[in-house]
Amino acid sequence: MNLEAYYEYCLSKKGVTEHFPFDEETLVFKVGGKMFALSSLNEWEKGNPSVNLKYNPEYAEELRAEYADIKPGWHMSKIHWNTIEINREVTDSLIKELIDHSYELVFNSLTKRIQLEVLGS
Repeated sequence: MNLEAYYEYCLSKKGVTEHFPFDEETLVFKVGGKMFALSSLNEWEKGNPSVNLKYNPEYAEELRAEYADIKPGWHMSKIHWNTIEINREVTDSLIKELIDHSYELVFNSLTKRIQLEVLGS
């Protein structure tokens, strides 16, 4: 997966916005004002792409046990976030599934009012 494919896939989700809340290099995707994916643009440029995604704690542990390239979230809550190294053992189709899971987890945590606003956008 290249940066453009990652970027376009995240933005294709309903109500997603992009931000740089931490610095000028960390691209954050949000739904309803809450983060579901973030990645260092500098690391993509250096050839070390990875993305941080959110999971329920049990699923996060399962993924770490199954894939060497899925690790506890770097600079994130290790309980809920994983860092997935891109273009290694994790296939592009699985990365998309993992993005979907993170998006849905965050979307489902939003209030009903915000969910309706997102769906209307």
